[in-house]
Amino acid sequence: MRIQLFKKIRQKTHRSLLRYLFILVLIINTSAINAFGEDMREMSFQARQSREALLQKARAEEKDARKASDISLEAIAKDRRSLEQALEAIEKRVQSFEKEVKQLSEEADQLAIDERALSEKLALTDSVAKELVGVIRINAKDMDAMIDRCLQTALLDERPDFLEAIAGQAKFPGMEDVEHMVETMWEQVRQAGDVRLTRGAIIDRFGNTIEADILLLGNFTAAYRTGEEVGFLTYSPAGQKLFALSRLPSHRFQKQLKRYMAGEDDAVPMDVSRGAALSQLTHELNLWQQIPKGGPIVWPILAILGLGVLIILERLYFLFRRKFNADHLTRRIAMMAEAQDWKGCQAACKHYAEKPAARVLTAGLSCCQMGRETMENALQEAILREVPPMERFLSTLGILAAIAPLLGLLGTVTGMIDTFHVITRHGTGDPRMMSGGISEALVTTMLGLSVAIPIMLAHTLLSRAVDKHIGQMEEKAVALVNIVEKNRNLKDGISA
Repeated sequence: MRIQLFKKIRQKTHRSLLRYLFILVLIINTSAINAFGEDMREMSFQARQSREALLQKARAEEKDARKASDISLEAIAKDRRSLEQALEAIEKRVQSFEKEVKQLSEEADQLAIDERALSEKLALTDSVAKELVGVIRINAKDMDAMIDRCLQTALLDERPDFLEAIAGQAKFPGMEDVEHMVETMWEQVRQAGDVRLTRGAIIDRFGNTIEADILLLGNFTAAYRTGEEVGFLTYSPAGQKLFALSRLPSHRFQKQLKRYMAGEDDAVPMDVSRGAALSQLTHELNLWQQIPKGGPIVWPILAILGLGVLIILERLYFLFRRKFNADHLTRRIAMMAEAQDWKGCQAACKHYAEKPAARVLTAGLSCCQMGRETMENALQEAILREVPPMERFLSTLGILAAIAPLLGLLGTVTGMIDTFHVITRHGTGDPRMMSGGISEALVTTMLGLSVAIPIMLAHTLLSRAVDKHIGQMEEKAVALVNIVEKNRNLKDGISA
């Protein structure tokens, strides 16, 4: 910077000298022009004096410039040495900084490696912790649901609420919570094996809250006893109360429950499905409860059932009254025929006048003196006369047995038609809307078959019974003909 200043001073000094010389030349020229007529000697003297003055002045200025230039050069050299020393110090500091930067870079690389390793380890630990917390929350939720469904919860004064807080992420689970969960689980396991009889409040079958003896069989089955009424209980998690089933169990189950509660028996009915099987008792419908669901077709089927039952009862009464020991009568007739006591034979038959076989034998004995052919014709006529009353209503019974399943099939068709109408109008989104038509279709078929099967069986049995009676009459008629012919030939032989 000082070198540049020195150069500027020298350039300024040269310009000053040139300017003074130019001015001198102008003055000389001007003096020559204006004083052309003066003395050349005077002019030359003055010019010399001016030139010398200018040269002295120029030398003085040059000397001052040289002195200032030397001072500047000395300052510049001094500054240069200072700058070199400063530059050398700076270079040493730069080298020191570069070495330090290199060390810091190596440390930074190592720290980055350590950071990645720690980040991976932290991520793994965090994932394990999250998975563990998730498992704890899921188990807390399952335990809370299990306690809600537990029968023993109905008798607790207050249920544990920390499980709901953990499951709902309202609380971060700690070791104390985990230990509390374990204790709660063991308590539930212990209660699952408890069988106890206690006193508590229940909701009876009519919706009233009453005090009753409560029998708890672990977490599976609960029963109650109020006076003479004994039944099963179901648990409602929403209200945390025990409700009596709307239908009482069978008399056998009631008797077993009473004996078990009284300590008289070791066996007790239990629902291992935790109430699922017992709840079916309230929804199970017997035949008479299902009949109204079959629609209008069930009434003709029931009418067929009533008419068929009347016919069956009438036929059974009819056949029962006509039943007797025809073999005994035949033996008596054979004995009297050997003695030629035909009137006694007729009297013995008239004693059983209400029996078809006896009337057939009476008709044959009335013609025993008219020859075999006449007697056989009389017997055949009597048999034919007895057959229609025996077969009365049997054909009607067969027709009823055939009509009942057809009516059931008709109910099935009408029920399916109603179901398809519902599907057409409302779609299949709600199955309950289709239940009416399906119930009608199934109930009518079931009822039709339930009516037709026993009527058909009764028709078959009654037809067999009638055939048996007709066969008996034919057998006794042939036996009578043989007895009469035998004794007639014997008589003719004795007369000869």
